Amino acid sequence: MKFFAGVAFAFLAALTSVAQVNPASGVANSHLVHQSLIAQTQAVAGAQKAKDAEALKRLLTEDFEQVGSEGKLHDKEEFVGDAKDGKLKDVMLYNLQSLPVSDAVTIVTYDAVIHMTEGDEGLAPRYQHFSDVWVKQGEQWRLRFQQATARRPID
Repeated sequence: MKFFAGVAFAFLAALTSVAQVNPASGVANSHLVHQSLIAQTQAVAGAQKAKDAEALKRLLTEDFEQVGSEGKLHDKEEFVGDAKDGKLKDVMLYNLQSLPVSDAVTIVTYDAVIHMTEGDEGLAPRYQHFSDVWVKQGEQWRLRFQQATARRPID
């Protein structure tokens, strides 16, 4: 019986040491994911500005949806179409932060200064706050959902 207790103790000690090593690698891994998703968030904005529909198609999930700053729901086709039409003239992102939800889902929030084309449909608040939901599909992270919220002058 003492033999089994000794084996059990050794097994638990080994598990404990493994558990102590894995969090460190998880922290390094989460930092890499954070940096990658910040870069991909900037790539989405860059693709919109450059009218690069092909890049957007690669960065977005097939079932991508966006809630625009006007409160309306837009699908991937409309989002990509707006980019191809060149509705976004310029954008500056700042205060980018990521919050891991799970191993396969991360939320990236940021503020942006938006310059849209003029016209009835092109008017958008200049200052906006965004929340993006990134999901891991296989080995690739893709943007699944985006919500834009107009910032008030007092924010």
